[in-house]
Amino acid sequence: MKKIALLLILVFSLGSCVSSKVYNDLESKHADLKRENRNLKTDLDKYKDLDEDFSELKEKYAELIAERNELRDELESTRRNYETLKNSYDALEENSSAAIADNSRQNRQLLAELEEKENALTQEQTRLAKLQRDLESRSRRIDELESLIAAKDAKMNALKEAISKALTNFEGKGLSVEQRDGKVYVSMENKLLFSSGSWAVNAEGRQAVQQLGQVLAQNPDIAVLIEGHTDDVPYGGSGALKDNWDLSTKRATSIVQILRENSNIEPQNLTAAGRGEHAPVATNDTAEGRSKNRRIEVILTPKLDEVTKLLNEEE
Repeated sequence: MKKIALLLILVFSLGSCVSSKVYNDLESKHADLKRENRNLKTDLDKYKDLDEDFSELKEKYAELIAERNELRDELESTRRNYETLKNSYDALEENSSAAIADNSRQNRQLLAELEEKENALTQEQTRLAKLQRDLESRSRRIDELESLIAAKDAKMNALKEAISKALTNFEGKGLSVEQRDGKVYVSMENKLLFSSGSWAVNAEGRQAVQQLGQVLAQNPDIAVLIEGHTDDVPYGGSGALKDNWDLSTKRATSIVQILRENSNIEPQNLTAAGRGEHAPVATNDTAEGRSKNRRIEVILTPKLDEVTKLLNEEE
């Protein structure tokens, strides 16, 4: 009889679920995050386009150098012809008025050609100088972008090392820290954080999250996304939680609440999202794989405001 009473108490306690307003807010924040990720991808695509433009300018610069050299050679050849004809003109001037007239005509023609080629060379040199200035400007901008990105990568690497050091005590307990694609991923399996079907963080899990929060508090320019994940076993609890997606969202929110206890963490840097069973990292056909899929992922992303500003200046 006591067991039945305890079961009824547990059923009614599970009825306290996330309200539709909170759920909708989380859905909205998740959509905002997806838009932000798309904007970041667009900014990075702009950087790739800028790199391609830089390569095209270098090729065009090389072509104009070759054209300039060819025009210079032609100009020199024309000058030599002019000198030869001038010498012939001087020699023939005393002997033949007809030859003098012909030489004069040829000289006028050569002088006209010479002036035309000099004008063309001047125009090419002007174009070449402008292109060189553009090339130098693009090169400086690319150097600035590469410097900013390198600084961001170095900062994220230092952040990864700081987090790994802070969470050393939890190694081998379902916690991992890795850096990829310019972000830092902190993965905590649910066995470290929650009981089955629950979103209440246990004492050891709370300690891990609090130690993570101490590192995040020292890095206010990092965006923090907390994602909840489950395996594909349907949620079997009762109450207002509908499915694994609801459960994963509630668990992500529980981690956010612990982080918010640290007053040095900016709330606007935190985002909670539930992904249910739809982003597995292992097979759900084995107990070990399902255990890996039941996790919280904390994804740390550098804010790319400076890179975005530099790309917008290019436009």
